[in-house]
Amino acid sequence: MRLVFAGTPAPAVPSLRRLASSDHDIVAVVTRRDAPLGRKRIVTPSPVAAAAEELGLPVIRADRLDAGVTEQIAALRPDLGVIVAYGGLVREPLLSTPSHGWINLHFSLLPRWRGAAPVQHALIAGDAQTGASVFQLVPELDAGDVFGAIAQEVPPSATAGELLASLAEDGAGLLADVVQGIADGTATARPQQGEPTYASKLGDDDGRVRWDEPASAVLGRIRGVTPEPGAHTTIDDARVKVLAVRPAAPDAPPLAPGALALHSREVHVGTSSAPIVLETVQPAGKGAMRAADWWRGLRATDLVAAS
Repeated sequence: MRLVFAGTPAPAVPSLRRLASSDHDIVAVVTRRDAPLGRKRIVTPSPVAAAAEELGLPVIRADRLDAGVTEQIAALRPDLGVIVAYGGLVREPLLSTPSHGWINLHFSLLPRWRGAAPVQHALIAGDAQTGASVFQLVPELDAGDVFGAIAQEVPPSATAGELLASLAEDGAGLLADVVQGIADGTATARPQQGEPTYASKLGDDDGRVRWDEPASAVLGRIRGVTPEPGAHTTIDDARVKVLAVRPAAPDAPPLAPGALALHSREVHVGTSSAPIVLETVQPAGKGAMRAADWWRGLRATDLVAAS
């Protein structure tokens, strides 16, 4: 088949590479425009754009799938559109432009966590299992019939970035199988079953640690917002990024929510249940450092992290 692939961030790259190595012809790769990144704001192509150029595939850079982009894609006579984390909506008439429409690889077990940040919300909610689904794109958000899904247990220490990277690799195989099934005429899509939940895009406040929650919820939030938008708290009127944490030992002394203490050379913070251990932090204006080293430089006692 003649495929149009739409995607932007790194988790879409394994799917692009897998399809590029198949017998199908990727006639265009649609991705968002180059954007300034880093402190020096260097204009940088998206991970998908960089991979497409490496593979010798034609690239259409667009932040919106507007009439101009629709005309470009229609001229290529695609059989199927494939979208993986592009970052924009596919509307009519583009939705019906490929003869087989569009399919979407989504990193959740639909209908749970429809929307922009399914992996992050799964971790914040404490889900024990997540996965990836390939479904037929329809006008309603992530509501189309599902061609196939894979489930994955959530590792207890995984961050959103780590879990998403794992799902991206496994999901690429699922996506390739569905594409081949559509080409063969053997693919079957079934309606989603269950009550939908929604995973809105995360903002800065989602990364604010709520120390008055139980330890499991605190750990889930921190891992769910790592690396983006990032976990943070306020200590002694200064913002501190929380980069890595883990549960404290079962015999660790209890602490009030938000209270900090050094115990067995570890920096502990209290929650509404058990304390957790700060492993890596980044104070404002400084680089990442071991929490114990940061603590020694504070020269303070009775500190409390603001919830």
